[in-house]
Amino acid sequence: MKNIYEDKRIVMTLDAGGTNFVFSALQSGEEIITPITLASNSDNLEVCLHTIIEGFQEVKKSLNTMEPEAISFAFPGPADYKNGIIGDLVNLPAFRGGVALGPMLEEIFGIPTLINNDGDLFAYGEAVGGLLPTINKSLTESGLSRRYKSLIGITLGTGYGGGIVVNNQVCLGDNSAAGEIWLTRNFIKPKTVVEESVSIRAIQRVYTEQSGDSAVLSPKDIFKIACGDAEGNKKAAITAFEEMAVAVAESLANVIALIDAPIVIGGGIAGASRFIIPKIIEHLSGSIYDLEGNAMPRVISGVYNIDDPKDLADFLSDSETEVNIPFSSKKASYNKEKRVAIGISKLGTSTAVCFGAYALALDFLDKTNLYEAVEQIGSN
Repeated sequence: MKNIYEDKRIVMTLDAGGTNFVFSALQSGEEIITPITLASNSDNLEVCLHTIIEGFQEVKKSLNTMEPEAISFAFPGPADYKNGIIGDLVNLPAFRGGVALGPMLEEIFGIPTLINNDGDLFAYGEAVGGLLPTINKSLTESGLSRRYKSLIGITLGTGYGGGIVVNNQVCLGDNSAAGEIWLTRNFIKPKTVVEESVSIRAIQRVYTEQSGDSAVLSPKDIFKIACGDAEGNKKAAITAFEEMAVAVAESLANVIALIDAPIVIGGGIAGASRFIIPKIIEHLSGSIYDLEGNAMPRVISGVYNIDDPKDLADFLSDSETEVNIPFSSKKASYNKEKRVAIGISKLGTSTAVCFGAYALALDFLDKTNLYEAVEQIGSN
């Protein structure tokens, strides 16, 4: 793929919420029109679909003589994202029984349409233009040879979202169901899904349980109490975030064991990272045991908070050495310490999702053009 910031191709995008749809267009990694907001009309399928068509038509008009080359956006699941078919949605109740949204837009606008999960696009956006290039730039500037090509993205908010990038490619899974981290087992309450302890409602529930305060507070209010900037039970507020962090950490331990990649955190609750990330690292740096009680590391790699200057310095320290090659006078390089980074979104969650949608569309167009070129050569 070409340098995104020099790419002149235009992609139309959509931020699909339960109440409003926000339409826009990107070129060279930047928004090039004033976003267009329309009510989603989520309770009426026909009206909702006409709203989506109208929104993209308005975007196209705003582009004047410039022609978009693709449509790419996040849409809630369950869905068959590869085929652009939307399933039975909770936030958009009009969508039932399989709605061919992608094929509809391709037929109307005559350009490729890509629809994906917001967690996947968040992770991809951060992999292309956020945390991953930030990490690799720091490694380059430190004169180190190691590079990272994969990324685990999680979002902490109303629910617990996830996305995975492997070798610079977003991992959708064979059934468009990869990255569903919210479905992993809850370390705090093992009979439940982890989202019961990783969500806005979880923060509120734990604070109420620990403080005895029945008032409904927002996570932001609870964060202020934890920081000592508002009246309330400070210990209970800190516990609410730290308990959530432990649940996040255990779910991440399973993902890291399979994916072996840095972690980027987004979503509104990520603003409480000072209470969350240290507890995540503490848990990941702990032990797990065999039946004889022998301890082993919970994760093989050391985990470093790259938003903390000391941790960043440790992460960037050189762990490469040389070892003798048996029966030879030569030596081989040996990176004796495995390391992964964890950090907060560098783009902001919404921007990362939008950027991911844009970058994924350009990648798709490049691959399509390459395939067509190969087919043309073969036919000759």
